[in-house]
Amino acid sequence: MQAETILAPAVSVDEAPRRRNTRWRLWAVRLVVVIVWLGSWELTATHWIDPFFYSKPSAIWDRLVDWFTTGTAFGSVWTQIFTTLQEAVLGFIIGAVAGVILGILLGRARFAADVLAPFIKAANAVPRIVLASLFVIWFGLGLTSKVATAVVLVFFAVFFNAFQGAREVDRNLVNNARILGASRSQVLTSIVVPSATSWIFASLHAAFGFALIGAVVGEYAGADKGLGLLIANAQGTFDAAGIYAGMIITTVIALFAEWLLTLFENRLLRWRPPAVTDTANQI
Repeated sequence: MQAETILAPAVSVDEAPRRRNTRWRLWAVRLVVVIVWLGSWELTATHWIDPFFYSKPSAIWDRLVDWFTTGTAFGSVWTQIFTTLQEAVLGFIIGAVAGVILGILLGRARFAADVLAPFIKAANAVPRIVLASLFVIWFGLGLTSKVATAVVLVFFAVFFNAFQGAREVDRNLVNNARILGASRSQVLTSIVVPSATSWIFASLHAAFGFALIGAVVGEYAGADKGLGLLIANAQGTFDAAGIYAGMIITTVIALFAEWLLTLFENRLLRWRPPAVTDTANQI
């Protein structure tokens, strides 16, 4: 017993540096890939392809610097970012809450789910991106039409995961809880919701990206400010660097939101057993 107690910390101490080294190697390889990719793009655009159509990293960097120092044709770039972020966050919250509630409720109500199944499938088959133009007609060029587009995109992504998570709950747990006298609401809040949490969070990571897409597409269809308006204006003026710059800003926002969601998920789901490997977290 004493030997086991002495050896256990040594293994964990040796394991930590190995994981740090692996993480550093991963980031080093990723950095090399990015440098090679950008360098080859810059070289190709300088000698073999027309930068007017394909742009190049140096031109994109100049456009970003110009936006953040001088501003855009529609005002401060921070105003455009805040507008798009506001639309995406509102659409994400509304769509995620609605998707979780309806997904869990229908996941536990099989008869209602069977009745509504064809209607849900039909609604999911509608090209949601096309709805952006319709929402502009209904709600105008303001915030509401962009939020509506984001809500539609987020809702179905979250709904189907929440629905499946509610369906995958262990029947033995539910039956045992009912034998012990738990009500339907107690079973729902104490067993079904915690069991479906992993499914729900898995969809939320992709859902915020959909919310951003909805906001940008809504702005692209018609708006007076936002990142989608910058991209649409860049397209209209054949400014390939401006299109890439808008894409980069949107990507950075999505990655930051992904980091926040992962942080929140790890804090909320501390009860989960540790994973066998940290590869997923490193990626």
